[in-house]
Amino acid sequence: MTYSAPNAFTTRPTLQGTFGMTASTHWLATACAQAVLERGGNAFDAAVAGAFVLHVVEPHLNGPGGDMTGVFVTASEPDAPRVMMGQGPAPQAATIDHYRSEGLDLVPGSGALAAAVPGAVDAWLVLLRDHGTWELPDVVSFALGYARDGHPILGRVVATIGSVATLFTEHWPTSAAQWMPNGHLPRAGDLVTNAAWAKTLDRLLAASADSGAATREGRIDAARREWRVGFVARAIVNFARAPHRHSSGTDHAGVIALTDLAGFEASIEEATTVVFRGHTIAKTGAWGQGPALLQTLMILEGFSDAELDPSTALGAHTILEAQKLAFADREAYYGDADVPLNYLLSAEYAATRRALITEQSSPELRPGIVPGRSPYLPVLRTEYTTEALARQGAGASAGVGEPTVAAPTRAAHTQTEPETLSTGELRGDTCHIDVVDRWGNMISATPSGGWLQSSPTIPELGFCLGSRLQMTWLEPGAPSALTGGKRPRTTLTPTLVLKDGRAVTALGSPGGDQQDQWQLLYLLRTIIGGYTPQQAIDAPAFHSTSFPGSFWPRTWEPGGAVVEDRLGEAVIAELEQRGHRITRAGDWALGRLSAVTRDPRTGLLQAAANPRGAQGYAAGR
Repeated sequence: MTYSAPNAFTTRPTLQGTFGMTASTHWLATACAQAVLERGGNAFDAAVAGAFVLHVVEPHLNGPGGDMTGVFVTASEPDAPRVMMGQGPAPQAATIDHYRSEGLDLVPGSGALAAAVPGAVDAWLVLLRDHGTWELPDVVSFALGYARDGHPILGRVVATIGSVATLFTEHWPTSAAQWMPNGHLPRAGDLVTNAAWAKTLDRLLAASADSGAATREGRIDAARREWRVGFVARAIVNFARAPHRHSSGTDHAGVIALTDLAGFEASIEEATTVVFRGHTIAKTGAWGQGPALLQTLMILEGFSDAELDPSTALGAHTILEAQKLAFADREAYYGDADVPLNYLLSAEYAATRRALITEQSSPELRPGIVPGRSPYLPVLRTEYTTEALARQGAGASAGVGEPTVAAPTRAAHTQTEPETLSTGELRGDTCHIDVVDRWGNMISATPSGGWLQSSPTIPELGFCLGSRLQMTWLEPGAPSALTGGKRPRTTLTPTLVLKDGRAVTALGSPGGDQQDQWQLLYLLRTIIGGYTPQQAIDAPAFHSTSFPGSFWPRTWEPGGAVVEDRLGEAVIAELEQRGHRITRAGDWALGRLSAVTRDPRTGLLQAAANPRGAQGYAAGR
């Protein structure tokens, strides 16, 4: 049995060159980041510029009030992968008792009670300060121009606004004013502006310029201080105090305070790594879901290459079963706490988990046993409706969650808005950007949260707060229980791959719980199958839904798996015979991967981007 050959046809070429490469989920961010490289900036200057553009041009997928994580190496330390940690914690007043007293049994999926301390902007500025070379005004000039002068709005942004139009007009008037001026939806391709965000950027730049700091780093820190303790922090706290509609169908005030914003600073951490088939895979710690991919790889390491072919029924079954085991451990043990990662990532533990995989799909949630620990078992819901929502109808919760892909017949796996979309239609969810420069600096970063449907727009600032706290539980003792000052277990999970002590690939994908599942397919096809980056991105994708979702209302589908139809009738039929509950998503619906690569021996650079949705793009030379 041999590994399936890649399709000779690719939707785009795998770009090749030696100067610099950029790939992202929006062509404007890619173009701006590449422009920075062309003007002498390094990969970190370029990534920050592109990320600020993503805040403007993909507002349904991320925003300044959200979060980000990145994993990177520098040219001076190519063997030392590090994590850019931009995940803010829960406010100190965000306690289980308070949320329970508000009549909630889950953290809502939208509204200020779901908001962690915004972390994205501070993280990008720390990255620029510590590893970039450009001044702040030059880096944000691209985003400032699009916010002030306009950019052509995506059809998917318009569709998102349309799906929450009633919520905006009836409950979130400041959002309606920003996204539906004079009560009208924009049309795809219209030039839209965000004057309030442009003004916010101008004020941050003024604080930087007026600080009197003698160094580039000092001027960047001055902008950071204005964000954390100045006008931005004050506007956030003042606005969040007003009660407003949440996904629960009820009204609540936020609990974020000035001390929460002042107390958070983004940081750089060591990456968590494992070795798979001679490649080192670098991810975040267990305050994110990244180690679930590492656990999956450790389980799969014990199988033959032929058993890990995603294009076959045997390979897809093996991969799905391994992922379910790893994600069960994510639910049982991960959080911003003392997580026994050394044991969970050990070869010995992986062997015990591997032994559970049989020829048939398991519909059970099966966390492993860690010595001295009791696995947390979450409430397993296959459906969820609050009394308030039952009275008002499902449309009241339209702004929740992190959208992925709508199913044609059942939508439980999306953990998002209730509207039914046509087969295979993409939902937006998160952004991603990868950059590599000619010196060997490389970064993979996933900004998210603070999307326009997360909570009401703060009119003074031009953005809204995120809703990452929906990934916490209101059950004491859960490893990811809601706790003031603790980070929610984020789904943001970029990936860096090293070979022989040198970074060779930066990749990532939007997709909530699916991010690591889709990235796994890329890793298997490139590392084992020898696919080019574009071949791996184009290849048929699938993912499991057989574990509780990270997004409100935290439901699951026992034994569920979502597949692209291009996987093939015979493969899909055999997966069903093995017991998988298959949802077909259409031919081109799953995965929004992008990637850049570097061959340390020759300096050859490559880039590729997702064709699904006709939005992601790569550039380079």
